[in-house]
Amino acid sequence: MSLWNAIAVGLKEIWAHKFRSLLTMLGIILGVSSLVAMNALVQGMENGARESLVAVGGLAKVRVEAQPVPVEQRHMRDLAVGLTMNDVHALRNSAPEAVKISPEMRMDGMNPTLAANGKTYRTFMTSGVWPIQAELMEHKIGHGRMFTEFDDEQARNVVVIGTGIRDELFGKPEDTGEPVIPLGRTMTINGYPFTIIGMFEHYESEQDRKARELREQEQRTRQAAGVTNSASGPQRSRGYGGGGRRGGFAFWIKNNTVYMPLNTMWMKMKSGQTNISAIPTLNNIEIRVADPDRINEALTQIRNVLMITHRGIEDFSFRTQEDWADQISTFISAARISGGLIAGISLLVGGIGIMNIMLASISERIREIGIRKAVGAEDIEVFIQILIESTVIAVIGGLVGLATSFGLIQLIRAVTPTDNAPVVTLGSMGLAFAASVTIGVLAGLIPAFRASRMNVIQALRYD
Repeated sequence: MSLWNAIAVGLKEIWAHKFRSLLTMLGIILGVSSLVAMNALVQGMENGARESLVAVGGLAKVRVEAQPVPVEQRHMRDLAVGLTMNDVHALRNSAPEAVKISPEMRMDGMNPTLAANGKTYRTFMTSGVWPIQAELMEHKIGHGRMFTEFDDEQARNVVVIGTGIRDELFGKPEDTGEPVIPLGRTMTINGYPFTIIGMFEHYESEQDRKARELREQEQRTRQAAGVTNSASGPQRSRGYGGGGRRGGFAFWIKNNTVYMPLNTMWMKMKSGQTNISAIPTLNNIEIRVADPDRINEALTQIRNVLMITHRGIEDFSFRTQEDWADQISTFISAARISGGLIAGISLLVGGIGIMNIMLASISERIREIGIRKAVGAEDIEVFIQILIESTVIAVIGGLVGLATSFGLIQLIRAVTPTDNAPVVTLGSMGLAFAASVTIGVLAGLIPAFRASRMNVIQALRYD
């Protein structure tokens, strides 16, 4: 019997027992659809997490932070001066692995109060930096310009803000119905006036962008229909869970950033404070290393330089994105393994169902098998015939499972955060389908072996 004839016989057997065949395939269908959906969900979670990691500088960014003097060096505590501009200049001159460096100075104590247009707002991301900080933090200017080194030398009262600051102080474009670009406007920071000379692009995940475009499309549709507002009740803040923070804290931070020249922060905002050192101290030093694969060598080089400028006092620490990346990889691996086990159990149950139905089918076809062997069919031909029939059941179940998975993914997409929207990949679909075919082949081995080893005389006498 040829391969195509064997497949045709298998399809006839399935069609002759449609309901029984459907129940047999159910385990395979559920296993394939759950495996594809699980991979899609995990892929979406991984994409969202790595997108946030890239948004804050990626693995190439290192932050040097001030820390208390270690216990074993407390006798030298009076000699510790913290992070200073001497450290920045020393790193620029003596640490070639640090290709980009920017000092960062923030307001001490509570978050500064921003005020403009009769509104006030507080954000902890108000910093004095060098112009290169925008590049280090993956910022892009959407309107206006970034302040320059000349602005920093002159300690000018200029700032570049994120769209979150714009929204809080000057209004959201979706509320006003027109672009809101506050270039040239004045805002105060703790009472000191600053001119807004630039605004960063709005940052959001790919899924948030799609959700926002959908909302805008719905709003335009309502306006075209004469409906002004579909929301019920007065407008209100929905708390920390809303406002774009859900699952996208890195993007929220970037949108709520205020940058001013470093010298402006020191001379205008901090030098008049009481109990402050005469030497400008920094909160952080942001660094981009030449090669993320050489991060250990770069950290060793940076540490050696700082130990010299700090006279052997290790009152600083490093913060990299490696832990974040490792946590992402560990979590994704665990999610894939656990989800794969669940889907694998479902496929195993489907395989047991196929084996059971094939054994039942052989019991019903004993006389038919005996006649085939009596007229010259070899054992291997009977073996292949039964094996092909079980494989056909698995293949059809796998194809139906792939089709079903799209509906399951749509359901998951409707109930999961937009940042973690499932992403279907061809690899996951191929893996699920290959698993279903493999299960079909393995499930058919025992029935095929039993049918091929059947005694001809006993089979012919069977009634």
